[in-house]
Amino acid sequence: MQAPFFKVTGKARESLLLDLKNIITSCGLLGVEFIVFPLVDNGRLENSEQEKSLMDGLSLIEPDLRNYSIKIVFESDFPPDRLKDFIDPFPSDNYGINYDIGNSAAMDFDPKEEIKAYGQRILNVHVKDRLLHGTTVPLGQGNADIPKVLEELDSIGYNKIFILQTARAVDDNHAGVLSQFRNQVIEWIK
Repeated sequence: MQAPFFKVTGKARESLLLDLKNIITSCGLLGVEFIVFPLVDNGRLENSEQEKSLMDGLSLIEPDLRNYSIKIVFESDFPPDRLKDFIDPFPSDNYGINYDIGNSAAMDFDPKEEIKAYGQRILNVHVKDRLLHGTTVPLGQGNADIPKVLEELDSIGYNKIFILQTARAVDDNHAGVLSQFRNQVIEWIK
């Protein structure tokens, strides 16, 4: 797996930034509104130099984001206050947060604290359940209190995108399981 642009230098960095610029252009031509930018796993920010490199690189593509009305939504494993401090310098016209319910639950973050810290910057939500410090499991079988999270999101007026990013069916009936999970989330939202 290739490293993100903010973890490399020189020609490799330039090439990856050009790739990102081309992705933004393609997304703009297709009418895509959001690009999820993972700052987890291989994309995790490990030090202040990488964070500065990320910010410097993104500043170069901001005109493209504005031109195509695209927003980058960061998915991060930062604790709530750290994520708030991270997102604050980015203009809200072009940047927001992808809130992953399962990832937050796996790290034992308090959804009330998270949403209080940066809720107004959430533009996209992954509905997922995970075990504490573990893997994705079917909705309702992990550490995520999804009804509580949905209630907290509702309390700030969140009415944007929810994406089911759920565990796969063990019997290959993926459409059936997704339908079941969709119906469950609709009930929780009511």
